[in-house]
Amino acid sequence: MGMTIRIEERDALIVVDVQNDFCPGGALAVAGGDSVVPIVDRLMERFPIVVLTQDWHPPGHVSFASTHAREAFTTIELAYGTQVLWPDHCIQGSSGAEFHPSLRIARAQAVIRKGYNGGIDSYSGFQEADRTTQTGLTGYLRERGAERVFVCGLATDYCVAWTAYDAKTEGWPVMVVEDACRAIDLDGSLEGAFAEMERRGIDRITAADLD
Repeated sequence: MGMTIRIEERDALIVVDVQNDFCPGGALAVAGGDSVVPIVDRLMERFPIVVLTQDWHPPGHVSFASTHAREAFTTIELAYGTQVLWPDHCIQGSSGAEFHPSLRIARAQAVIRKGYNGGIDSYSGFQEADRTTQTGLTGYLRERGAERVFVCGLATDYCVAWTAYDAKTEGWPVMVVEDACRAIDLDGSLEGAFAEMERRGIDRITAADLD
């Protein structure tokens, strides 16, 4: 944005899916995923409202390629639309579903689990991929009095982007802290996400822009 943004007392930081399976060595590793952790930790120390989202799938989830005996990263059509099929990841109770060990989770006041419905995927921290089923995050942020939403985490072009889109749809000014995110970038998905952010009026900033 080219300007300094002062963190205010009603600003909320949503930290998206900084979990072992999305970091190097994980089942759905994002390149450099663990490199966001020190930046995210510093951000969490500064924001008055901090929420973590956690991908939390049952075994045999509809988004898993293995569930359909298909190759990972192919797509199928489900009742709610096109679904990318992923390697099995973030299975409930597994070490892969745990937050990265260096993430200072004690700073968060709430954890929103998503993707626990076996028949619906959930990229956004606000609502599932059927675009109807709510996670409760909207209500939580409203009751906390949040006035702006800042989003960071993994991955930029999927769960971060969808969380940012929904926060904007719910009426908040939204900023994505770009250097505190990393992308999967599947078939141009990162470029597409950035274009959609711009279309929706979502700002992209860096941690250095924050005062």
